Amino acid sequence: MPTILITGGTGLVGTALAPLLREKGHRVIILSRHTIPGNPDVFQWDYRKETIDPEAIRQADHIIHLAGAGVADKRWSAKRKQEIVDSRTKTAALLVKALKEIPNKVRSVISTSGVGWYGPDASIPSPQPFEETDPADGDFLGDTCRLWEAAITPVTGLGKRLVIFRVGPVLSTKGGMLAEFRKPVRMGVAPILGSGKQVFSWIHIDDLCRLYAEAIDRDDLSGVYNAAAPHPVDDRTLILALAKQFKGRYFVPVYVPSFLLKWLLGEMSVEVLKSTTVSVKKIRSAGFQFIYPSIDAALANLRG
Repeated sequence: MPTILITGGTGLVGTALAPLLREKGHRVIILSRHTIPGNPDVFQWDYRKETIDPEAIRQADHIIHLAGAGVADKRWSAKRKQEIVDSRTKTAALLVKALKEIPNKVRSVISTSGVGWYGPDASIPSPQPFEETDPADGDFLGDTCRLWEAAITPVTGLGKRLVIFRVGPVLSTKGGMLAEFRKPVRMGVAPILGSGKQVFSWIHIDDLCRLYAEAIDRDDLSGVYNAAAPHPVDDRTLILALAKQFKGRYFVPVYVPSFLLKWLLGEMSVEVLKSTTVSVKKIRSAGFQFIYPSIDAALANLRG
């Protein structure tokens, strides 16, 4: 029974992924800042102190690296931006250091990045979606993703297979973008952000978890893959589809102007208003099949 070590295992993706891995016959252990008395599957680490329980590394056959402070959880102050970067790059560097120094049997590292790697679409709709070979954008999230990926890449020099998923906004009822949009929709308001034309390259939580699980099982997968649904949608389409699923005909579309978003969110508003269309041709060519390729199918499932 292979042992999968997950960092960030208590977050949105980790809590959905762990049960799937267990169903597939894997043992799941977690790295956390806090241990749970009596739970032998939770090990402690702290990237600020550069400490990690060596036993977690010794036991692992594969590592799934999800750790990172939530990009949209708080307003982007200088302190928060540094925390976003450090929680990704320093955790990755700590894993690399541990794999160098601690005898281990780890065969692969599956790491996370984001579609924030890419800049805005040249036009909307985009005639040429971003592919994995496109360079990182020079904005904050582009730089963050570039540093993030660079920090984990040295594991390849240690003989570990590396897969990096550039993940789009995750649709889940447990948190993330969908949970935030549902709040006003419950009150009958469908908030369309800015022009509503900006494209979101989203992914259903179940498909994302299946991607991580497949990367564990398949030695032929390596390198960078975009992790987004095959059919991205613009903000207006997403919000109206969400409102129809949860409120039927009883909602009012309301456009939230860009200047108000900039006032409310500060620099983070750039990402909310940015259109980013990514290609998933590479992962589909590798044989991965999405259960929820369309926004209607995804929302119908999440409506529950």
